[in-house]
Amino acid sequence: MEVVFQIFQDIFPFIATHRYWFLFFGAVIESLNSLVLGGFLVSIGAVKIIPIFLIFIVGDFINGFLWYFVGYFAGAAPIDNWLRSKEKSRKLLEKVEEYFHLYSGRAIIITKFTFSFTIATLIMAGSLKYNMKRFALYNLIGSIGWVILTMTIGFFFGQSYQFLISYIQNVTFLVIFLFAAIMLIYAIKNAAKSAFIQS
Repeated sequence: MEVVFQIFQDIFPFIATHRYWFLFFGAVIESLNSLVLGGFLVSIGAVKIIPIFLIFIVGDFINGFLWYFVGYFAGAAPIDNWLRSKEKSRKLLEKVEEYFHLYSGRAIIITKFTFSFTIATLIMAGSLKYNMKRFALYNLIGSIGWVILTMTIGFFFGQSYQFLISYIQNVTFLVIFLFAAIMLIYAIKNAAKSAFIQS
């Protein structure tokens, strides 16, 4: 595994040198793949767990506030344009709105673990001018949980890959395991979304 990372460093020295910054911006822009990759990199010793864990929490926390401010300054228009165009999406959004009004804090935390409702809920919180201090608290709790989940899955796949690489020296498995980790995250988030809808 060290050989693979050394090859990457040789080919992309700038990225390897500034890997913490790249992972941070990845967490801010699109957290899923970056967090899984971060867990994988921790498992192979390419990054240290405490710094990257804190970096990911800050990045995902900022991501939540970016969407909150979209709603805060643009109102509900982004949600209307994005989700209300389809009948099914509109009905789901109405359920999210109803749930948000009843359990706003819980909604912010839970939807951090879903794909379809995360952005809509965060924008909704901003458009409703939801209390910023309370939003920050729930956003932080959700971010911590999301980072722990995704990094754990990435770490697990990294450990599994290291076990297999001792028997099969093939870089293709790296791609397969990262892909499998990401698909597992999608499955977990879809399951969380179903549970959210049912509740």
